[in-house]
Amino acid sequence: VPAPLSAFKGVTKLPPAHTLTVEDGRVSVQRYWRLSYVPQIDVSDDDAEAGLTARLRAAVAKRLISDVPLGAFLSGGIDSGLVVSFMAELSPQVRTFSIGFGEQEYNELPAARLVAERFATRHTEFVVEPHAVDLLPQLVWHYGEPYGDSSALPTYILSELTRRHVTVALNGDAGDENFAGYDRYVASEMARRADVVPRPIRRLVAATADAVASGSRNRTVRRARRFLGKLAETPNRRYAAWMTCFDAERKAQLVTPALLDGVTDDAVAVLERAFDASDAPTSLERTLNVDVVTYLPDDLLVKVDIATMAHGLEGRSPLLDHHVMEYAARLPARFKVRGGEKKWLLRQLARKRLPPSLVNLPKKGFGVPIDHWFRGELLGFARDVLLGATAAGRGYYQMPFVRRMLDEHAAGVFEWHAQLWTLLMLELWLQMYVDQVPTVPPRLAPAVDERRPAVAAH
Repeated sequence: VPAPLSAFKGVTKLPPAHTLTVEDGRVSVQRYWRLSYVPQIDVSDDDAEAGLTARLRAAVAKRLISDVPLGAFLSGGIDSGLVVSFMAELSPQVRTFSIGFGEQEYNELPAARLVAERFATRHTEFVVEPHAVDLLPQLVWHYGEPYGDSSALPTYILSELTRRHVTVALNGDAGDENFAGYDRYVASEMARRADVVPRPIRRLVAATADAVASGSRNRTVRRARRFLGKLAETPNRRYAAWMTCFDAERKAQLVTPALLDGVTDDAVAVLERAFDASDAPTSLERTLNVDVVTYLPDDLLVKVDIATMAHGLEGRSPLLDHHVMEYAARLPARFKVRGGEKKWLLRQLARKRLPPSLVNLPKKGFGVPIDHWFRGELLGFARDVLLGATAAGRGYYQMPFVRRMLDEHAAGVFEWHAQLWTLLMLELWLQMYVDQVPTVPPRLAPAVDERRPAVAAH
């Protein structure tokens, strides 16, 4: 729920980088800091790397100041790996914590272990078989608002397990937004080049892609369909469609007209305002800036803050240091994407500091196998919640479309897991916070296999 909005009528959030002052009965809200992308820094590759190295080292050093036990979340990516590499320079002993799942496409433990071995950290792995149905009420309670990012679940579990050992944990958040780490940034630039093609032709391409690939079970084909299907949109609306679970077409199929008529400020409007407010000189950097002021504070940072503090764990993010972010923003776009390579400057640094096999691994993201769960342990629960009398009685949804999503996903005809998770979390939130006076759900520990693999410096 993007600031300054909240899920509750009459309650407003204080946006990031703002102060609220109450004086003589008057309330004023003012912005005290804004990330700027100009003027750009004219710098060589070597000097850019040296400048980034110095700022990252200082940012990590600042966040190692602590009177309590301290460690780091370690995924299989280069962002957290770089943070750990600087921690190892600055601290005699580093503790690292990683989480994995049985489904191999979601398991980053082998990649994380490479970093732990490189820097001889005191490394702890958690292999989790979470009973998702049991943990969902805890997530709904702690987040307090409808929160549809499924990576909250592993973050919540990792935070709980890490807190058993340390009180502070560093992480690698913001590397993707600072240095263009998501595929969608490259896709957005590719789509902008296609904008020179007349819109009627782009509409024909979109319709053809939708017809040809609509029934495919191949993930690559589905991603191509998602890309091509929005070619006819304007650049800002296209990006907004990619960033939402339900685009305008699906929303019209899902939501009843009565509810749709009441929507006054949707995701497209939020993102379009962010695009218009950016001072970034290139389309790539404007897109990064949009994520910095929307996706990063309203999704990723909410996720980590709530998940860690639910267990009394303090999360610290060196890549969010304002010196690092200001430097990254003012570096020209060629340091972010070059020759189709994302996070170019960070990767150059990683090639010198991290295991070579780690640097070019495809990005997995920090997720859980909800696509499998909605065909297994979550399916019955989701049917009961989303098709039950309580959900149907709200008059929010066109129930045949909800049933279609559940059936098609269960049959493997189409992947609806992101949409189903979003609806499930919304309905559970409504049941907990709107239908009754909210009460704290029982706290259940996840099923976990905790182990410390033997590591040695390479």
